[in-house]
Amino acid sequence: MAEEQKLSETSVQLTEAAPQTVGSGFTAPGNIYSAILSRNDAVKDARRLKDFQELRDKYVLKKVLFEDPLFPAQDSSLFYSEKFPLKLEWKRPSDICSNPQFILGGANRTDICQGDLGDCWLLAAIACLTLNDVVLKRVVPHDQSFIENYAGIFHFQFWRYGEWVDVVVDDRLPTYRNQLVFTRSGQKNEFWSALLEKAYAKLHGSYEALKGGNSLEAMEDFTGGLTEFYEITEAPKELYNIMRKALKRGSLMSAAIDVLVPTAQRTKTASGLVTGHAYSITGVEQGKRKDGKDLMIRLVRVRDPWGVAPPPACKSNDWVALATSEQDKERLRPTEQGEFWMCFEEFKKNFTKLEICNLTPDTLEDDQMLKWNVTIHEGRWVKGCSAGGCRNFPDTYWTNPQFRLVLLEADTKEKTCTVVVALMQKGRRKERSLGATLYNIGFAIYEVPKEMKGNQQQLQKDFFLYNASTARCKSYVNMREVTERFCLKPGEYVIIPSTFDPHKESEFLLRVFSESRSSSEVIDGEIEVEPVTDVKKKIKPFEEEETEEEKQFRAIFQQIAGDDMQINANELRTVLNRVVTKHKELKTEGFCLESCRSMIALMDTDGTGHLNLQEFKHLWNKIKTWKLVFTRYDTDKSSTISSFEMRNALTETGFQLNNQLYDIICMRYANEHMELDFDSYISCLVRLEGMFRAFRAFDRDGDGIIKLSVFEVSSNIFFLHLFIEY
Repeated sequence: MAEEQKLSETSVQLTEAAPQTVGSGFTAPGNIYSAILSRNDAVKDARRLKDFQELRDKYVLKKVLFEDPLFPAQDSSLFYSEKFPLKLEWKRPSDICSNPQFILGGANRTDICQGDLGDCWLLAAIACLTLNDVVLKRVVPHDQSFIENYAGIFHFQFWRYGEWVDVVVDDRLPTYRNQLVFTRSGQKNEFWSALLEKAYAKLHGSYEALKGGNSLEAMEDFTGGLTEFYEITEAPKELYNIMRKALKRGSLMSAAIDVLVPTAQRTKTASGLVTGHAYSITGVEQGKRKDGKDLMIRLVRVRDPWGVAPPPACKSNDWVALATSEQDKERLRPTEQGEFWMCFEEFKKNFTKLEICNLTPDTLEDDQMLKWNVTIHEGRWVKGCSAGGCRNFPDTYWTNPQFRLVLLEADTKEKTCTVVVALMQKGRRKERSLGATLYNIGFAIYEVPKEMKGNQQQLQKDFFLYNASTARCKSYVNMREVTERFCLKPGEYVIIPSTFDPHKESEFLLRVFSESRSSSEVIDGEIEVEPVTDVKKKIKPFEEEETEEEKQFRAIFQQIAGDDMQINANELRTVLNRVVTKHKELKTEGFCLESCRSMIALMDTDGTGHLNLQEFKHLWNKIKTWKLVFTRYDTDKSSTISSFEMRNALTETGFQLNNQLYDIICMRYANEHMELDFDSYISCLVRLEGMFRAFRAFDRDGDGIIKLSVFEVSSNIFFLHLFIEY
């Protein structure tokens, strides 16, 4: 067996502090309510609305202000867990001030001040967004106004799981005593940041959904970039250079301080920073000291999204020493309260984690810009079928989705290929109202042996028992996305994404970046079934010398069938259950009527809706063969088999299916414990064989493609409904 260290999981804290959670020192203006929990009721997809410009022009022409039906100005858009303690008013900017502006004097980091919502992680990302003008204008289209073509409608763009979506909102905002309750600008008549927050809340179902998170999540939604996460105590020695190059290339960056006890109150540190709170990194600068000493000044500029806190004790004024001109002074000077410089050593002492979102996967340790080959795959883990957990669970690990990666050539002047793999779990924030949290996710990469290259079927359990992974993520982490960079030799590999524990259902997005030529695809398997011999040709009359079992069959069959020697579904059920009860090891209550109807549909060759003795005998021979397979996989003698083992059982009985069919079988036939009893197992095989037989009947030229008339389509859809009904 391959010796491989057991995998571990790591928990990453969310940053969610709201201003009033700090016990002393200062208070943010307008603190109203902080007990807001996460919500992700149905995502309001902007594509359900018409194009923004068409909508805007329509309402301009009608001289009516737009009211968003998908995100109404009601309590349901604010929260879901409990009633808001104060009566809020939804107001348009023109009702709040006399001269509202969308953007005033350019969108910058001073336009983001946190309100009464624990979404500092989002605001830290927005502040970083203002440092990259190109990306900012993609997310926040600047051609919007409260004057020209104003109709109370605005739009913003976000990257969602591989594509950009346009989110349309009206400009009604929640207020209390004519003050914005949530995000606001430093200037009372500027509203782009408040409307951006509203659009992001709409994307997730409510404002409450935005409480608690990691800045990486929002950074990625603003850019479609690749995320990197560093525990500062474990960060590489070249961390400062990584940060410098990241900002230079337009990457977004934030930092936070973990709370020692996750359930504890957010507090200030001795230096004045807030734990459990996200800070934006807005500058990284270095230069020589002016005192002649051969020492470098290394500084990091940090911004607090609250925008009201005084600078902490660990701030540094050395930025003045780096300014060699008035222009430098203007560029380096901290802007208003909430922004300050820190010595890099102090930064490392005070902060515990650093988050970077790169616009491209260009290595931050290299100054050369590269073009990358990118492939994106969508998949899902299905409980009891393809949610096999990590390698610590060898009986189910192999059932996880598998993706083939072929690296065709080494990087220029190298012997290896640089590969970046990013695994993202989808929709967990959306499902928070149902109690969902982020799973611990990760992945491993296995090199495919020469004799197995090009195989279209999934790697089986034995492969993972006897082969160690070539590369893998450092640990399984409860973050939306896990990203790792590897150097691999050219060749064929298989990537296995998974949750840490089995039976965790979720959709996911897998992105693979490579510097050199490569290809990747999902290993879905080819649908195959062993040829089914025609029932009429297979059936032979009983020989004069019958076995004892055949004599019992004839006696029972004659007793039930009567003179015509034909049985219907009810009678078949009686016959089968009498015989099956003699097999005590099955511990079964017998076959249900629906299963027996399916058996007659499979074995009835003359269309009478009945079975004769020969047809019944052939059916029983099939059941006996399938029973042997069932017994082999019923390892605990419980008269059930695991839904995971159903894959192997189906393969052994002659069926090779793709992942989608395995998912359907699991949903249709497995019980709440993800097990199939004997009746469900036989019923599944009977219907599968019937489906393949029907397909072969229509596949007249044997090319695997069938053409059906309307009547034939209708009858086959009805049969398919019987198969997947649950």
